[in-house]
Amino acid sequence: MAKSVVHSQCGGYTLSVPNVQSLATSLDKSTQIPEKYVRPEANSSPKKKLQIKLHRTCQEWSFFQLVNHGVPEELIEGLKANTVEFFNKPLEEKMVYKQDNSGSVQGYGQTFVLSEEQKLDWSDMFYVTTRPVALRKMKFWPTSPSTFRDNMDRYSLELTKLASCLWQYIATNLGVAPEVFEQLFKDHPQGLRFNYYPPCPEADKVIGISPHSDATGFSILLQINDVQGLQIRKDGEWIAVSALPNALIVNLGDITEIMSNGIYKSIEHRGMTNTQHPRISLVAFHGPDNSIMLRPLPEVVGDGKLNYGSMSYQEFMKSVFNKKLEGKSVIEKLKL
Repeated sequence: MAKSVVHSQCGGYTLSVPNVQSLATSLDKSTQIPEKYVRPEANSSPKKKLQIKLHRTCQEWSFFQLVNHGVPEELIEGLKANTVEFFNKPLEEKMVYKQDNSGSVQGYGQTFVLSEEQKLDWSDMFYVTTRPVALRKMKFWPTSPSTFRDNMDRYSLELTKLASCLWQYIATNLGVAPEVFEQLFKDHPQGLRFNYYPPCPEADKVIGISPHSDATGFSILLQINDVQGLQIRKDGEWIAVSALPNALIVNLGDITEIMSNGIYKSIEHRGMTNTQHPRISLVAFHGPDNSIMLRPLPEVVGDGKLNYGSMSYQEFMKSVFNKKLEGKSVIEKLKL
């Protein structure tokens, strides 16, 4: 038990505690300070400022870049190298993982091609469902490079933790209890889409991926190489995005727009190509539980006007995949 020290002049006393200078000297960066020194209120002001900044950004841009996100740099670099190596393999080796006829988008190939007449995107893609883990189809997970599977699994887990943190901020900013979002996004449904945009000799005549908004809560993009090409649509104009080194680019999706009753909007974006170098990116889609009814949250609407109708999430996704990519055409049909 700590000893008390009497202050004779004032009549008070204090318990003896460790010498803080000695304590500080004994700690290293991997050691946590003793719990009795942890003061939650010390970080409340920076956290509040971050929440305000995020809220304003989500309202005005629906798009932001994350640095100091906590995903290990060695994991990011390893996954980048795996992705480049995979796309550089001969076509016959990549076709081992081609999409099957099950109706799923998982595998190597293309998506949203529904007619012989439609214009096509100048890109190939490779998609896997990563969460819930029970829905993984491992036949689509490449065994070469040898570290690819493990890095995808680790990256999926890291982004799941990051997504959980982002949902807490978003929920708080919308006046919704974080527990509500935890239930809506339980099991953290997630898919990874690897995009390859080859150089094109007439790059000014093609589009890497058509303008669209994502049918997700939000998407997190990692630029695999240094070739830019992402553009977002703001006030009717296309704006080129310069990805910061190893930043994670977050864009809000249709699900968040509907749940927030339009306080936050999904962002329309597209991918462009160039004449000399391939562009490679990786997008992680974070959606809600498959069983939810999609509608504005009552806590957000309050006594205000309801701006969107309701639809089951399954029906919403069917409508997404039953038409070509075309701006925000799907969510527009839910507006009241």
